[in-house]
Amino acid sequence: MVFLHRILPGGADRSYGVHVAQLAGLPRPVTVRAREILEELESQRDARPRTRRTEASAQLQLLNADDGLKRELAGLDVDGMTPLQAMTKLYELVEQAREAGR
Repeated sequence: MVFLHRILPGGADRSYGVHVAQLAGLPRPVTVRAREILEELESQRDARPRTRRTEASAQLQLLNADDGLKRELAGLDVDGMTPLQAMTKLYELVEQAREAGR
């Protein structure tokens, strides 16, 4: 057996989550926005000195602290949802976010 990859402690130099989301069939607007956010995070990371603290804190604020969507997300029982229920809820939340942005 020949191992082609080695797992090491710490973060990866790149994220493949957007590609996995595309393969999973997430809607194109979602993956396009995710790629934009990823590129912004990666550019912020590249512009800063590399330390564990700055890499861990390099996140975009996706929702305001007083946003009702954040509270609703926090209250979801994701483990108790079927994939169909989760996808339906995701579409509902996206629609709420779009209406809030108008």
